[in-house]
Amino acid sequence: MHQLTIADIIRGLRARQFSSTEITRHFLDRIAQLDQRYNSFITVTEEQALRQAQAADKRLAAGDAPAMCGVPIAHKDIFCTSGVRTSCGSKMLDNFVPPYDAAVVENFNRAGSVTLGKTNMDEFAMGSSNETSHYGAVKNPWDTTRVPGGSSGGSAASVAALLAPGATATDTGGSIRQPAALTNTTGVKPTYGRISRWGMVAFASSLDQAGPLARSAEDAALMLSVMAGSDHRDATNLGHASQDFTKGLDKEISGVRIGVPREYFGDGLDNDAAARIEAALREFEKLGAELVDISLPHVHLAVPAYYVIAPAEASANLSRFDGVRYGHRCEEPKDLRDLYMRSRGEGFGEEVQRRILVGTYVLSAGYYDAYYNKAQQVRRLIKQDFVQALERVDVIMGPTSPSPAFPLGAKSADPVAMYLEDTYTIAINLAGLPAMSMPCGLVNGLPVGLQIIGNYLEEARMLNIAHIYQRATDWHLAAAPGLVSDRTGA
Repeated sequence: MHQLTIADIIRGLRARQFSSTEITRHFLDRIAQLDQRYNSFITVTEEQALRQAQAADKRLAAGDAPAMCGVPIAHKDIFCTSGVRTSCGSKMLDNFVPPYDAAVVENFNRAGSVTLGKTNMDEFAMGSSNETSHYGAVKNPWDTTRVPGGSSGGSAASVAALLAPGATATDTGGSIRQPAALTNTTGVKPTYGRISRWGMVAFASSLDQAGPLARSAEDAALMLSVMAGSDHRDATNLGHASQDFTKGLDKEISGVRIGVPREYFGDGLDNDAAARIEAALREFEKLGAELVDISLPHVHLAVPAYYVIAPAEASANLSRFDGVRYGHRCEEPKDLRDLYMRSRGEGFGEEVQRRILVGTYVLSAGYYDAYYNKAQQVRRLIKQDFVQALERVDVIMGPTSPSPAFPLGAKSADPVAMYLEDTYTIAINLAGLPAMSMPCGLVNGLPVGLQIIGNYLEEARMLNIAHIYQRATDWHLAAAPGLVSDRTGA
C-alpha cells in the first residue's frame, strides 16, 4: 500500500479496498521498521493517528467525507500541534508542547486527514541540507550518505522513502523546492499569503510560506486544496477563499509560453543536471509549448539580498526565545543577563546563532541604510524583473538546484557554499511568487528537479502544466534503491 499515491489512496478508500485504519497502520509499521535509516521523523503520533483513522472510517462510511478524509500525512515540525511537541528541530523548543493547532493542521484535521507524526527539519528552518537539526541529520533515501536538502528534508525524505504519501513543509528561500529536487518528489511553494502562517513558527515573516510535498502534481494539488484559504488570524493572509486545485489539471498546454532565463544556465549549474533540464524543456515543446528566451538581470543579487533580509527578520522573530516565557532555560542563572545569554547560547545551534548575529548587525543604527534598506531596494528590482518577464510568458522554467544531492558534511564548514545551494530558488521568495519543483531525470542515480515559476495566484495553471508533463513521463514514479522503482537510472 505504501506504493500508492494520495490520489490512489482516495480512490481505494472510497472503493472500500482498504480502510483508513489499515493504511495508517501500514505506514506506522513502515516508519517503525525503516526510519532509523533516514531519521525523517522527530515524533511519531501513533495513538493519535489510529484514533483519527477510526474517526475517518466512520465519516467515509457515512458517505459525506471530504476528499482527503482518511489519508495519512506527516507535518513538518514547524507547525504547532495541540498536545504534541513542536520543536522546530531545535534544543530551544525540545520541551515545547503547544496548546493549539496551526491553521494548516486545523485544515487537515477538519478534512479528516490522519497525522502520522512530525518530520525532522533544519533548526528553525535555517539550512539547505537538513544537517542543522538538534535531532541529527536527515539522510536522503536515494543515497543515505547524501543530504536530502533543507530545511524540509524530513518531509521530503518521508515521502521519498514511502513512509508517508504526503507531508506539509515550509519554504523561506527554497526549503520545499530544493529537497523536492534532491529526493525525486514534487513540492509546491504557493504565492506568499495564499496559505495562513498562523501557528507556523516564524523564521522570516515576509518570506515564509507553507506548501505541500508529495509524489505528483496531482497529489500536491489535493493537499494544496486543503491547505490554502482565508484566515483572519494571519495579517499577511490574502483572504482568498479555498479552491479545488485539481480542477483543470488535465487541460492541454498547447500554446503555453515557457520563459527560459539565460541567467539560470551559466556557471555553477552541473552539466549533467543542465542536460536533464534541457531534455525536460524539449519534452514540453513536444507537448505543444513554446520556449521563449528571457532575462532576469538582477537575479544574481538574490542570494546576497536574501542573506541580509532573512537574518534580519530571524533576529527579530527569535528574540522571543529568551529563557523566560517558554522553551529552553539554563540551569541556575546568576542574574537576568546570565539567564538570557546562557539560555540562548545553549538552546540555539551554530547556524541559528550565526544568522541572529548577522541580522542584528544589519538592523543596527549604523548599518541599517547600508545593508537592510539597500537589500530591500534590490528585492524590489528582482520582483520587477519577474513581473516584466511574466507579462511575456505564462510560466518560467529552469533548474531547482545547482546539482544533485551532495555528501553529508561536504559543505558544513563553508556557510557561503551552502547558501549558494538555494541560488535558483531564493529570488522567488523575495518576489512572493508561486513556484514548484518536480522530478525530471536522474544523474548517476540521483534525482534532478525542474523548477516551474508561475504568476501571482496562478498555482492551478502551474500545477496543470506539471501534471501534463507527468502524464507524458514517469520520472516522478521512480523510487529510491531498495524501494519500488520504475526507472533504474540515467
